[in-house]
Amino acid sequence: MIHPTAIVDPGARLADDVEVGPFTVIGADVEIGAGSRIGPHVVVKGPTVLGARTRIFQFASVGEDCQDKKYAGEPTRLVMGDDNVIREGVTLHRGTVQDRGETTIGSRNLFMAYVHVGHDCVIGSDCILANQVTLAGHVQLGDFVILGGLSAIHQFCRFGDHAMAGGGSIITKDTPAYVMINGNPAQVHGLNLVGLRRRGFSNEAVRSLNEAYKLVYRQGLTVEQALTEIRTRYALPETEAFAASIEASSRGIVR
Repeated sequence: MIHPTAIVDPGARLADDVEVGPFTVIGADVEIGAGSRIGPHVVVKGPTVLGARTRIFQFASVGEDCQDKKYAGEPTRLVMGDDNVIREGVTLHRGTVQDRGETTIGSRNLFMAYVHVGHDCVIGSDCILANQVTLAGHVQLGDFVILGGLSAIHQFCRFGDHAMAGGGSIITKDTPAYVMINGNPAQVHGLNLVGLRRRGFSNEAVRSLNEAYKLVYRQGLTVEQALTEIRTRYALPETEAFAASIEASSRGIVR
């Protein structure tokens, strides 16, 4: 299962059925779960934990030291869940002691070619990051987020559940849950209605979210006034999640 040209450090912990391709390097303090396949010419550096059925394609760099100039070799971590797909040339960096000390990634995510995930990022599950998406350090993505190719997110920005960015977007503010954005600088373009319907959201939830969106973006209210109106009028978990994602913003939301 391990190609004879691969280099696997004795301190790495690989499940019995992990496949490792030619010329791949697996460093010390790396843990790789069952059913994983690591392609050729891959570098995985620890401390890093990769869950079950991880698929990594050629030339990816996973768990490398971050590019923050303050980083001084501290033993920070990268931790990933199960069933993630990491395509060609992807770079996933570990955390820094100045923040969480860990870059955390959930399960069932797709990182297309040349995606970069910076230090201390937190990524949920079921996300799709298309080709050459770049996340600066400390970025947080919720679940079911879709980022179009060549999009870039400024450090410390948050991206709510089920939100979507069109290709080439430059994102310097926080994006509320369920919202669709696009452009440079990114601006809102309504709700991610197609995504919500594909994922089985009820008609009532979609209708209420659309009305809540209008309260924030179309009625001329302050953010505080809009949140009060949303919570007065609606009592659905979806509208509360929308409101909470706005309330949690420290950089201000995309307008």
